[in-house]
Amino acid sequence: MTEQSRTNNPTPTARRTVLAVSAAALAGGALTACGGGDEKEPKQESGNAATPQTSGPAASESAPGTAAKALLKSSEVPVGGGTILKDEKLVVTQPTAGSFRCFTAVCTHQGCLVNKVEAGTIDCPCHGSKFQVADGAVAHGPATRPLAEKKITVAPDGAISLA
Repeated sequence: MTEQSRTNNPTPTARRTVLAVSAAALAGGALTACGGGDEKEPKQESGNAATPQTSGPAASESAPGTAAKALLKSSEVPVGGGTILKDEKLVVTQPTAGSFRCFTAVCTHQGCLVNKVEAGTIDCPCHGSKFQVADGAVAHGPATRPLAEKKITVAPDGAISLA
């Protein structure tokens, strides 16, 4: 076999490798398209990235010298309810007087944004999921996972910011 014919005719091993990689990529795409669950993972937002808090108090006093951008004032969050910050995709709640919590406003069922806070729940308009204002837990399905919590701070002047 001449040098030119070898470069124009790939070896059977190279052909098999290309075919195997292509088949794997197609199979992976098909499995992704036919994915299992109804629920979607909350989308990660860029910009104001915050780590979900898994334990401990949700709100604390700001440390001196920190300069976080205030989301809103504590006076804007009704006791027993909450305020939705549509642009930030967040909801800040005040389950009891002086206790503030913050959750993603992205429903864990299908990724819709919640649209109201009333009667102690954070409500999604798409399929009727409801979440508790106190801890983001599912109060009514179809969602099965709670809203992701975001750590916040409350400054002495009442400014609430992401921690």
